[in-house]
Amino acid sequence: MSWESLPERFLGKHELRELVDDLARRPELWSHTVSFGEAGEARHYTSLYRDSYVDIWVICWRRDDDTGWHDHDVSSGAVRVLAGTLVEANPRIGGEHLETLVSEGQTLSFGPEHIHRINGHAEASVSIHAYSPPLWRLGQYSISDDGVMRRTSVSYADELRQVGADEAALV
Repeated sequence: MSWESLPERFLGKHELRELVDDLARRPELWSHTVSFGEAGEARHYTSLYRDSYVDIWVICWRRDDDTGWHDHDVSSGAVRVLAGTLVEANPRIGGEHLETLVSEGQTLSFGPEHIHRINGHAEASVSIHAYSPPLWRLGQYSISDDGVMRRTSVSYADELRQVGADEAALV
């Protein structure tokens, strides 16, 4: 799967994996978008490409940048780490969350049912993300003081972030 030969249909998670892996080998398509702001600013992200079937982003992370718990609504996705290291966490109700270090050169892919959060783990990390269908809505999760988990639908244009201090527990 390559940028130039994208089919006119939705892509599955394995095809999205192939796409981000191909793009990783072609820094001339994305390296100009890499930027890190000052400490305390939001992470930097750039839309590389969007059509009716696929959505591609470059995201620059600093240590401890955090998406908070979220899903991608009806979209499958793939993430390739181009530089540095990210942590993907998957929630476990009543147990320890599954945390996976995703280092430079590694790729993860997922279906629309996948709930996770991603954190910056290195001082500076860069990743490329592809989604199909293109992102329109995402589900963002929080936990109220009485322990009730809630899903809020947010626009793809809203930056994902940790919603509240209590939502880190998710147990």
